[in-house]
Amino acid sequence: MAVTASSNAAWAGARKDLVAGWRSRELWAHLGWQDIRQRYRRSVLGPIWITISMAVTAVALGILYAGLFGNPLEQQLPYILVGFIVWAFISGCILEGADVFIKNEGLIKHLPAPISVHVYRLVWRQTLLFAHNLIVYAVMLMIFPQPLDWSSLLAFPAFALLAVNGAWIALLFGMASSRFRDLNPIVGSVVQLTFFLTPIVWIYEDFLNSDNPTIAERARLAEINPVLHYIEIIRRPMLGQETVWHHWAVVVVITLVGWAVTLWAMRRYRTRVPYWV
Repeated sequence: MAVTASSNAAWAGARKDLVAGWRSRELWAHLGWQDIRQRYRRSVLGPIWITISMAVTAVALGILYAGLFGNPLEQQLPYILVGFIVWAFISGCILEGADVFIKNEGLIKHLPAPISVHVYRLVWRQTLLFAHNLIVYAVMLMIFPQPLDWSSLLAFPAFALLAVNGAWIALLFGMASSRFRDLNPIVGSVVQLTFFLTPIVWIYEDFLNSDNPTIAERARLAEINPVLHYIEIIRRPMLGQETVWHHWAVVVVITLVGWAVTLWAMRRYRTRVPYWV
């Protein structure tokens, strides 16, 4: 009975941490905004520099890969540009998530707040950067208009799913890397490799519909990459393309499993984070 009571108390503590952290949104929203202001405090353009850098890279790669694959620039460039915007959010949540508790060591040890506050702060900061990058998307729509319709509104719940997943990834990776510091460089290397394995600069359907059956068969292996599904649920509506529901199904399943594992990890290790950092 004592073990059961202790287990129930641990589960309740994990849930309470998430709820209390969400209720402290004035705190983490302010801290997230200050993070961006501090990073660019003496810059004239501020966070717009990130947008400019991403736009220049996307345009350069769009021109390069359009020539390599023989695709029209008006098809290749929007595909790459939206892919970059979504990838920046995903990779930011993963890379900064692995550091989220280590970098906030001082606050964790001296500020009596739920550890989820630091995760909400991270996701909010990445959301603000995502919003800045949408400026490039708006410019792209003026130059290369896309066939947007009512189904394009699916981009909003798709981004909400990305944010929900960013939270559990940051919590899980943050706790793990607090305990095992060697995990950080491993995560960085895996994220870098994942970029090349994910159809961000290359168009998945082009290989899938290739006249060469060997290439088409190998292209299906990209379905194993979970990031493909996260990219597609938001890129397709943003480009006015037909919705592919199996991408949504995969993302929903990963979301449920990811949060289940994260809640289990929080139940066991949440209280140890201040000692690990």
